[in-house]
Amino acid sequence: MSEFPEGFLWGGATAANQLEGGYQEGGRGLSIADALPGGKERFKIVSQPDFDWTIDKDKYTYPNHEGIDFYHHYKEDIALFAEMGFKCYRFSIAWSRIFPNGDETQPNEAGLTFYDHVIDECLAHNIEPVITISHYELPLNLAKRYGGWKNRYLIDFYETFARTILTRYADKVKYWMTFNEINSAAHFPVMGQGLVPSTGANDKKNVFQAWHNQFVASAKAVKIAHELRDDIQVGCMILYATSYAYDSNPVNQLANLQHNQDFNFFCADVQVRGAYPAYTKRLLAEYDLTFDDLETTDGDLALLQQYPVDYIGFSYYMSSAVETTGSVTDTVAGNLMGGVKNPFLKASDWGWQIDPTGLRIALNELYDRYQKPLFVVENGLGAIDKPDKNFHVEDDYRIDYLKQHIEAMAGAIDDGVNLMGYTPWGCIDLVSASTGEMSKRYGFIYVDLDDEGNGTLARYPKKSFYWYQDVIKNNGLVKESEK
Repeated sequence: MSEFPEGFLWGGATAANQLEGGYQEGGRGLSIADALPGGKERFKIVSQPDFDWTIDKDKYTYPNHEGIDFYHHYKEDIALFAEMGFKCYRFSIAWSRIFPNGDETQPNEAGLTFYDHVIDECLAHNIEPVITISHYELPLNLAKRYGGWKNRYLIDFYETFARTILTRYADKVKYWMTFNEINSAAHFPVMGQGLVPSTGANDKKNVFQAWHNQFVASAKAVKIAHELRDDIQVGCMILYATSYAYDSNPVNQLANLQHNQDFNFFCADVQVRGAYPAYTKRLLAEYDLTFDDLETTDGDLALLQQYPVDYIGFSYYMSSAVETTGSVTDTVAGNLMGGVKNPFLKASDWGWQIDPTGLRIALNELYDRYQKPLFVVENGLGAIDKPDKNFHVEDDYRIDYLKQHIEAMAGAIDDGVNLMGYTPWGCIDLVSASTGEMSKRYGFIYVDLDDEGNGTLARYPKKSFYWYQDVIKNNGLVKESEK
């Protein structure tokens, strides 16, 4: 087993909109996540042509409003992370807690003070904060009034937000990411871009325009950060799903190559290399578009070139397979995207195919391509946990999943990959982004809360809590012979 490097950043990851709660406290405004209904029909509802971000509590539940009430439990939760031995904690700052409508010129001091406390609490426990600037929580006003990220005004609003929090926290926070899973908009632009069918989500021109605006905004954040602190690290963050051609048919091999370019690499290529890749022309042509159809400036392109990101953060949950001849009909679900069923893989309770080897492949593919440090900032198993009468969860299935993926990371380090850290998703149970459920649990810590919002909110370590504690203490997995 390869040794993980000294100083490897073991930790866990969450997002403000999925755990904070306190959605109308401390001057916070509404975010798009506040308008997403709870339950398995969530994505189906927001994909309807008449969905307009209206919050209708008579018709739907809104679990993101309460989350797991981290807003009032952050000291307790961070203490539990410290007990596990976390070296870092990845979380996001709710934009609407700092700028309630997103377009103000002056920030909400109460919101800034809250994150002062969260950051200081992490540092008091020797936990390095890793902050995502924008994690699926665009202020609702920017989606409703401005039509989301297709509007160039959002570049300036984001710059104001980024400058405010970077200036406030840069001396305490070294690691940042600009946009969570920026490429997810290829399949579902609501979360990352604030676009729904009624505001043009089905027109790919809007999606590409929104990406361009986000690329420029990301470069501006890098510029601000680098001017504030010499050793600051600002990464991009992509959803990476290792992709295989279903078989050796050259048609499927080519389709898989193009799928990888279009989904796994496009957004990273621009943010890491600082320029649009050569295949952009082909990709846009598939939607009857050219680069000239997008609103860009020479200043935009110069900015992208001058301020690429310092590292690549990515989520990895599953792989996908590409088959274009129509001979395979079995399909599976996935993280904002599905695909054809891979007969060699098992799937989770939610149909996501489990593929630890795919993570080793992903790490090699990304490092070969970019030669920049990598950071696995999301990975985990969403499962139905059944606690006993003392609220203890024997989650061996989660331990097994994580163990296999840590082995894959160790293999990639052996392959020569520069890997910075690992923050499994949902290190404490929280509201699922894809389904708005509490019952889809990822955490090392069980939270007593159900899909209907019933429960005490008490926190209970699962079996995986103590297992992960050992992993961190040993800086990796211990061989059976060494136990």
